[in-house]
Amino acid sequence: MDTPRLIDRVRARLRMKHMSRRTEQAYLHWMRRFFRYHDGRHPRDLGAEEVTAFLSSLAVEGKVSASTQNQALAALIFLYKQVLDLELPWFDDLVRAKRPRRLPEVLTRHEVGALLETMEGTPRLMASVMYGGGLRLLECCRLRVKDINLGARELILREAKGDRDRRTMLPLSLVGPLEAQLKRSQKRHDKDLANGAGWVELPGALDRKLPHAGRDWLWQWVFPATRTYTEAHTGQRRRHHLHETVLQKAVRSGAAKARLKKRVTTHTLRHSFATHLLEDGYDIRTVQELLGHRSVKTTMIYTHVLNRGYAGVRSPLDKLGLRERETPEGEL
Repeated sequence: MDTPRLIDRVRARLRMKHMSRRTEQAYLHWMRRFFRYHDGRHPRDLGAEEVTAFLSSLAVEGKVSASTQNQALAALIFLYKQVLDLELPWFDDLVRAKRPRRLPEVLTRHEVGALLETMEGTPRLMASVMYGGGLRLLECCRLRVKDINLGARELILREAKGDRDRRTMLPLSLVGPLEAQLKRSQKRHDKDLANGAGWVELPGALDRKLPHAGRDWLWQWVFPATRTYTEAHTGQRRRHHLHETVLQKAVRSGAAKARLKKRVTTHTLRHSFATHLLEDGYDIRTVQELLGHRSVKTTMIYTHVLNRGYAGVRSPLDKLGLRERETPEGEL
């Protein structure tokens, strides 16, 4: 099998479908693993039995999650239907892994404050933006100057999950810090321009439609990386946005310093944003719109977090009013 040629066809098809770069990387990863698993045999020579064996190996031997297994299946469906142009009825009979229903980890307001107090500099500002507007990690990292409206106190999130744009709030307390961040970023951009750099990656085909927009201040990242790089195809000296792992590590470190007894990730800030809005009495449709959920059913998971559950039920033992005696040392 001429694997490189097939991979090139896959990549071209993905880009024609305007799939995101991360989706492209994930799909190519699973296709390569599928090829290796079956010793490089061409997919045309493989059927339902071979696909099922591969997916089963991921779950049994690789111990991957249900969502990861379903992503691998989606990649193979794309390969057969979109690239090889094969309509295979047995794909409809493949059983997709069921994702377990998990309640999101949520911080209290006090815990969010304690976390942010341990953080410093740009990571702290980015974490505050995520919690203040309910942003996903990459939505925060990929904010551009033109997407921030300080006067209207709103953020416009472009090409978010599902390739949809949406608006969300910009907290009043962050207007000043973001204004200062923009001034720092603009100063750095001016230096880049003076040094023959100052380019930034543009979405889609804008680099061809607007040849000079890549150096325009409005298209620059709000949270730029500390170093520049040279883009291989164009030779442009560009600056990427701050890598997402910087913020992830800062949040994990901050949670440890604050001694939070929960598993805290950057996405925990988004969960906490939604839960605290519902606690304040905002309707679920408003929260759905701010989060960018396609269906209100996705947003409704936060109503389960609001449920006090057993904490709202008083045990009959508490009604007895007994005082617990201390156990003498040496006794069990």
